[in-house]
Amino acid sequence: MQLTPDDIVVFTLAGWEVNATIVNTWIVMALLVGISMLITRNLRPDVPPNRWRTTLEVIVKLIQGQIEEVTRNSARHVMYFAGTLFLFIALSNLMLVIPGFSPPTSSLSTTAALALSVLVAVPIFGIASGGVGHYLKTFIEPSIIMLPFNIIGEFSRGISLAIRLYGNVMSGAVIAAILLTVAPFFFPVIMDMLGLLTGMIQAYIFAILATVYISSATAEPDHPVLKKEDKP
Repeated sequence: MQLTPDDIVVFTLAGWEVNATIVNTWIVMALLVGISMLITRNLRPDVPPNRWRTTLEVIVKLIQGQIEEVTRNSARHVMYFAGTLFLFIALSNLMLVIPGFSPPTSSLSTTAALALSVLVAVPIFGIASGGVGHYLKTFIEPSIIMLPFNIIGEFSRGISLAIRLYGNVMSGAVIAAILLTVAPFFFPVIMDMLGLLTGMIQAYIFAILATVYISSATAEPDHPVLKKEDKP
């Protein structure tokens, strides 16, 4: 049994093996784009909202509200990034109930790519908010002696994000595989429900952690909540 979609070759293109991780990632992205286009195609003030538009607005408001509680400042620019991360991870994990579909988040390459995007986004948001000088200054706080430790801390964030998401998804797959060998007709329903629950929780945690890291890089130095030393 293959527990990671990296081992599943879907087709070969010009001598290159395209695995299930790549294919399923594009499927999730296509679904997100397609659903968004269908819901927002008549998004005009003169058109009354339907149930799909209302559902989308509720999701956006919930994401924005969670981000505003963390950032305590302008959350719209962070919402586009963190919200996209949440929706991608959540939809990937929700599609676990589809027979034969291996979520791309169960691949370490996908979780590492998501963590890398956070690592790149943190300095981009930090520099855009306070300039290069302000962002670089955070690495020598509270003293220049902390410079190497702060640099190591920046990279350890990405590693922890990738391993955290990958480990939780893979642990669920391993447990499901063990239980299916014991009672294949009873445990699938239970494991699917647990998989959906843990998948949503992991999407939420990943997006919130990304928001915390970005908000710490964009916070003012005298902010009482988002100081460098207050970060998890």
